[in-house]
Amino acid sequence: MIFEHEIPAGSRLYFGATAKLKRQIEGRASEILEKEGFEEISTPLFSYHQHQSLRDKKELIRLSDPANREITLRADSTIDVVRLATKRLGRSTTQKRWFYIQPVYRYPTMEINQIGAECIDGTLAQMLEVTMELFREFDVEPVLQISNIQIPVLISLEFGIPLEWFASMQIEKLLGTKHKWLGNLAKVQYPDQLESVMTEVPGILRGELEKMADLVSTSSADKSVLAPLYYAKMRYYDGLFFRCFENNTLLASGGHFVNDDITAAGFALYTDALIEAMTKGKNG
Repeated sequence: MIFEHEIPAGSRLYFGATAKLKRQIEGRASEILEKEGFEEISTPLFSYHQHQSLRDKKELIRLSDPANREITLRADSTIDVVRLATKRLGRSTTQKRWFYIQPVYRYPTMEINQIGAECIDGTLAQMLEVTMELFREFDVEPVLQISNIQIPVLISLEFGIPLEWFASMQIEKLLGTKHKWLGNLAKVQYPDQLESVMTEVPGILRGELEKMADLVSTSSADKSVLAPLYYAKMRYYDGLFFRCFENNTLLASGGHFVNDDITAAGFALYTDALIEAMTKGKNG
């Protein structure tokens, strides 16, 4: 039996104080992003291109257009923002910094409100600092986690270790290989620990690990950790990426990527999780 007031699991309902807080967060974020040179874009709810974003296509909610071609509900904003800004709007604007405030949808009924931004030809360090500026505005101090997707990719290619072990975080299998340095790398959390294993890892990985250390050193985040072997779900990441947590709740993520020979960096702040964190902070 479905009650009249019932909503699908994963859907979002805001009212009263939290609806007001959501509006205030989105309004203030808009002001900050505009100050940083971003212009707003709102992309279509339906897309032909979402398969370019997610590794697990089972997360897509699929429909058909009038010509019976497959379309999906927007499951990620990044690729559509960059694609539309460069290929559809490119002739009429030279703007390279764009932000969006809109939800994405994942199968079966998951709704995720986001505040995000993309910078064409931008650096991840720049986008990370914008992310940190937003958190400071909302008086939230997350833990910053830095990873580099090239590290598990190179390990898989050079040493024949399945990427699935990284994607599903099967640490026990990684620790059980004949490569002692891999087990030590799996235990790295802090920059000083990274320095101690740098001499024992294969040379092909050292440059990518140094990129992680450099990003941490230039970040204004108060609390940072490293996750060298973490493998992201997003198909388009090509190097460094980050995630921000509070009490194991994911508040934001971002990375550098290449799509159709266009390089960009961006982030998404998860509004629903941020509201929950801010509300708990006021109540606790």
